[in-house]
This record gives sequence, C-alpha cells and structure tokens, in this order.
Amino acid sequence: MSRRADRLFQIVQILRSRKQVTAEQLAERLAVSTRTIYRDITDLSLSGVPVVGEAGQGYHLLPGYHLPPLMLTAPEVEAMVAAIRLVQTWSGAAMAEAASRAEEKLLNVLTPERRAVAERSRILSPDFNKYPQVKAHFDAIHAAIGALEVLKLCYQDAQGKASVRHVHPLGLTFWGEVWVVVAWCEARNDYRSFRLDRCQEVVPTGRHFTEVAGRSLDDFVQRQRARGIAAGQ
Repeated sequence: MSRRADRLFQIVQILRSRKQVTAEQLAERLAVSTRTIYRDITDLSLSGVPVVGEAGQGYHLLPGYHLPPLMLTAPEVEAMVAAIRLVQTWSGAAMAEAASRAEEKLLNVLTPERRAVAERSRILSPDFNKYPQVKAHFDAIHAAIGALEVLKLCYQDAQGKASVRHVHPLGLTFWGEVWVVVAWCEARNDYRSFRLDRCQEVVPTGRHFTEVAGRSLDDFVQRQRARGIAAGQ
C-alpha cells in the first residue's frame, strides 16, 4: 500500500470513529498540510466515499458506509499480534480464550502478505505461570466490573497484614507483571487499588452498585493525574 493510499485509508478510519473532524485536525493527525487534506477529501468523494463537509464544522461520513475492517499495515498487524499474546499470557482464562479466537479470525482475514507478517512476529510473551492466583481472579473481577457487582476481597498487603474489603470494582490496570484492580472501598469510603497477586479470595456478593460522579474510574484517573501518583504504588 502506497503512502498516499495508506493516508486515504486512515482518513476514512478517522472519519468512521468520530462524528465530526476538521481538516486541521486531520492534517495534524497525519502530519500533512491542510491543502493535502482538502485534495484527499476531494479524491475520496470522487471515488465514491460519502464524505460530507460543512462550512466551519468539518467532515463526517454518511451512516452505513463500511470498509473491510482489517486493511492493516504491517506494523499494525504486529501490534495486534503482540497485544493478543500479552492478553493470552497475563489475563484470565476466559479473556485468554477470547484472544485466541480473535487471533484465529485475524489470521483468516488478513492478506497472505500480512498473514506472513503475523506468523513470523518475534514478539513473544512466554507463560511461566508466575502468578497463578492472578489468572484465577482476573475473570471474576473483570466480570464484576462489567456487571457493576460488589466484590468481597480477602486481601494481604505488602507487610502480610490480612483484611477483608467490600469494594466496587471500577477497572483493571496492568503494571508490568502486576495487575491492579481500581475500586471504591466501602470500608475506607475512598478509592483503593488492590494487586491481584495479593488477593487471597475474590467473592461476588450479588449486590450491585452504580458508578456515580466522585466514585467513577474517570474521576480516579483525574485525581491520580492531579496528584502525579501512579495507580497501584
């Protein structure tokens, strides 16, 4: 795929992912001039891509337009393979299985050239089963996040002190070899982060919570940014 053809494809992908985007935003994203973007938009329109432009508002695609979803560049293919392999190694059994199915689908729909890129990738993620308890707890926590279900955590901190917490699981974050669940702790009435490898037991309670302002993952991230503190440390 030529550089220009790749850029045209990227423009369509960006338009598909946003309701509205300006020529200036496209130019900045693709590191070209706005004049180049104007020419590209014109060429896309002439080729049948339903790009609609509004003065002062930017561009958008008419609903219903689709491109083959896996016209990926070689670096994008290898990035996908690397991500899949990391998930297979470090997540829970259910997500690892889903990643394996996704890898099969990816290989089946790639062009022969791109499939060869995927199959010869040297990015590896060997599984030494260093944290078996993480695999045991990951799926339960991930499911509870999606279901907004309160969890009972039997937890042991870095000093070996044990405690039992009822938490509202908000998100999972990966720090190298360590998975951390970000949660709202009922006992502390505040955010807390818990390493999965220190969870002795994870028990769904059947109770549910509502993610509200002041107790949401977005608010937690904003607080951490303001403090300049990395989650889980």
